[in-house]
Amino acid sequence: MANATPTQAPSKSPSAQAVEGKTTIDDGVVAKIAGIAAREIQGVYALGGGAARVVGAIRNVLNTTDLAQGINVEVGETQVAVDVTIVAEYPVSLQRVAQEVRESIAKAMHELVGMEVAEVNVTVNDVHIASDDDDGDSDAAEARVQ
Repeated sequence: MANATPTQAPSKSPSAQAVEGKTTIDDGVVAKIAGIAAREIQGVYALGGGAARVVGAIRNVLNTTDLAQGINVEVGETQVAVDVTIVAEYPVSLQRVAQEVRESIAKAMHELVGMEVAEVNVTVNDVHIASDDDDGDSDAAEARVQ
């Protein structure tokens, strides 16, 4: 469901006429904004569950990143609820990262979308360990063989 809110353009001068109309913000836009806000938090390695991250890796190779990956939104008339799934960096305080994600998303929803946030649910689905990406394991095996 898209969010539609009646708006009135602010007048820039006393002689400017106010124009009324309706602004519609698609749910996909709300999800994308939430995804961008969540990624800005230090300690968030990635968004989404395992399958979503595999698809995301394929999209990254094709240079088509899905900024709404790992985000589910429910948009009402005046409120929005957001569910976000994250992979956190190790070692970070998971509670701190989750709280900062909530605050970042709530701020973005208020400032950019103009809606009240009913709730932001954060699921930490995995912890990323930097050594998992390193090729240091082959070096360690060589060092043991010397």
